[in-house]
Amino acid sequence: MLFVEYPKCTTCKKAKKWLDEQGIEYIDRHIKEENPTVEELKKWHKISGLPLKRFFNTSGMLYRELGLKDRLPDMSEEEQYELLASDGMLVKRPLLVGENFVLTGFKEVQWEEAVVTENK
Repeated sequence: MLFVEYPKCTTCKKAKKWLDEQGIEYIDRHIKEENPTVEELKKWHKISGLPLKRFFNTSGMLYRELGLKDRLPDMSEEEQYELLASDGMLVKRPLLVGENFVLTGFKEVQWEEAVVTENK
């Protein structure tokens, strides 16, 4: 599994601790140093089944500075992918990417269901 995080993020720290406590192996990736590419985002979006908006860090400073709450509805998916790929701070985190799932943010129950299903 791939764990995409911003190490200073408290939610990411909780998620990482949870993964470690469950004994789950993962590849750790710093979102600022290695931002997801447009291709990765497209693939993850498709696997996740989530609306693309769920991949945006709506509580982040950059999201607010760019006025994305009002701009996103008028943007094409392609423009949204390009924007997400331009700066890791725009991407909702942590991201947990498995073979058959992609989770945005950390909700322990969701993660447990996905990880247990993946490891069966």
